[in-house]
Amino acid sequence: MPGPEAGPGRRDFLLIATGTVAATGAAFAAWPLIDQMNPSADVLAMSKIEVDLDGMDIGQRITVKWNGKPVFICRRTAKEIAEAEADDHDPGLIDPATDDERVQRKEWLIVIGICTHLGCVPLGQRNPQNRGPWHGWFCPCHGSIYDTAGRVRRGPAPRNLDLPPYAFRSNGLVTIG
Repeated sequence: MPGPEAGPGRRDFLLIATGTVAATGAAFAAWPLIDQMNPSADVLAMSKIEVDLDGMDIGQRITVKWNGKPVFICRRTAKEIAEAEADDHDPGLIDPATDDERVQRKEWLIVIGICTHLGCVPLGQRNPQNRGPWHGWFCPCHGSIYDTAGRVRRGPAPRNLDLPPYAFRSNGLVTIG
């Protein structure tokens, strides 16, 4: 009379083989669902943009679109730079940051143009729009006011205008993204 099996038998092998085939099949079936979550080609194409800054005059502000968001590019005047630096250590700053922490080059300010309160687009990119008492941007929806460094000075916005990743190139271009 045969006794109990001492090692793995045929039944154990069949269970392990069936489980392995089932797991492999499930992975192959799930892959298209996982792969479709990757960004599409048009989104990847917009992940980096280049902007030519050579034609901008001092004091001019332009808006470009990056990843579906408005990006404000400002070539600041000496007065705007001085105002931003003078307020670096103002105790009234809601989200304290120095001007040097917010810019790579003093004359250029590059920020994402979306109010950090509820996602509105602040006014101030065009003259003679209301720029508020700090000469930056004004969000008319709830009254958030930003200075010439993109720092929130008054209103319900909890933080400064966000900074996109960017790098200056030697040929007058800036790469955003």
